[in-house]
Amino acid sequence: MTRRSSIAALAATTALTVAACGGGSEQQAADKAIDDPQSVSGTVTWWDTSDATNEAPAFKDLIEKFEKKYPKIDVEYVNVPFDGADDKFKTAAQAGDGAPDVMRADVGWTPTFAALGYLQPLDGTPALDGADDYLDTPMASTQYEDTTYGVPEVTDTLSLLYNKEHFAKAGIDGPPETWDELKDAATTLEKEVSGTDGIFLSADSYFLLPFVYGEGGDYADVAGKRITIDSPEVASAIETVEELSADGVGTIDTSANKYTNMQNAFKSGKASMILNGPWAVSDILSGTAFKDKDNLGIATVPAGPEGQGGPVGGHNLVVYAGSPDLAASYLFVKFLNSAESQAHVAAENNTLPTRASVYDMPEVANNEIIAAFQEPLEGAVPRPAAPGAGDLYDTFTPFYEQIMGGQASIEDGLSQAQQKAKGAVPGFE
Repeated sequence: MTRRSSIAALAATTALTVAACGGGSEQQAADKAIDDPQSVSGTVTWWDTSDATNEAPAFKDLIEKFEKKYPKIDVEYVNVPFDGADDKFKTAAQAGDGAPDVMRADVGWTPTFAALGYLQPLDGTPALDGADDYLDTPMASTQYEDTTYGVPEVTDTLSLLYNKEHFAKAGIDGPPETWDELKDAATTLEKEVSGTDGIFLSADSYFLLPFVYGEGGDYADVAGKRITIDSPEVASAIETVEELSADGVGTIDTSANKYTNMQNAFKSGKASMILNGPWAVSDILSGTAFKDKDNLGIATVPAGPEGQGGPVGGHNLVVYAGSPDLAASYLFVKFLNSAESQAHVAAENNTLPTRASVYDMPEVANNEIIAAFQEPLEGAVPRPAAPGAGDLYDTFTPFYEQIMGGQASIEDGLSQAQQKAKGAVPGFE
């Protein structure tokens, strides 16, 4: 029997398990972690969804430091591929067996997991140590029904990344500020720079969002409680993408490896522009086109007729509601997300911290890449704060791929996606 199989025996679902445990034991765990942290013992299994090659080493450094500080606590590190990690967690949590104590969860997953009863409330626990230091937008992603279920570990947004050397060869002075300007720039790049695509786009619905925001739309209308994938705004956004992926302008990848192909094309110099976030920078700088890191240009995504901005992204550290080692889990989250730990990760991975104070620390304040992402982040658009809204991207993407691959018209693809998404967000039409 595994360490968590006993939890499954207490109840058929995690929600019942939590009810059986009662609030008293949870408060005792929090009190022990606050009053006598060195006496806390146990094992913390952590699912890290960061890139195993380029980002994970920084987190492994922190684990080593944590175990030295708390010798009675062992951390079982598991790097879980980001794609599919949400479903893997939900399956394990529902079964009451195999879920991690702590998980690095996408901000869009937090309200969904919380609504299902899979997350431990963190208010009043050491996990939220120094909560006043967190930036408002990342912190908002941790809330569900006025309760805190996560701690913001890293924040991000999509930006326009471009090859400065290619721009110079093509005689382009600076990054385009509108989608029309981007089309002109991409066309010029293909003419003037041999062997490059002007822009390489990924047929992933998350990467479509800057175009949707540019039309004044989104995939869900929270105020109107409606899923809006089939809206005119989304249709117009796809039309813009079609223009940018036309011959002589750019390209779009609809394959299962579209993200990797986009990255490889850009970092090798076979694409001059992409849309991506700070999490991708470490990998990009390993490419032949960016041996000189100053060749990487970073700008706010271009504007559409009705708006501008990329989606607010990032990850929260969440604690499983059925964890048998809550006190140890609270201490681990506290350590992993301290200002010093965030500064270490930011310096190593070029990612954006969620604590305001970290931006004043030398290793972050002097990081030109982090500074370049701050302006795009200021205009980023928060994602719909509704349980299930984070699932809309996975639902919509296959239909978006079909549209861009020529297997479906925009009208038919969006209609089918809208029907498929019905019921994904509880209470939404």
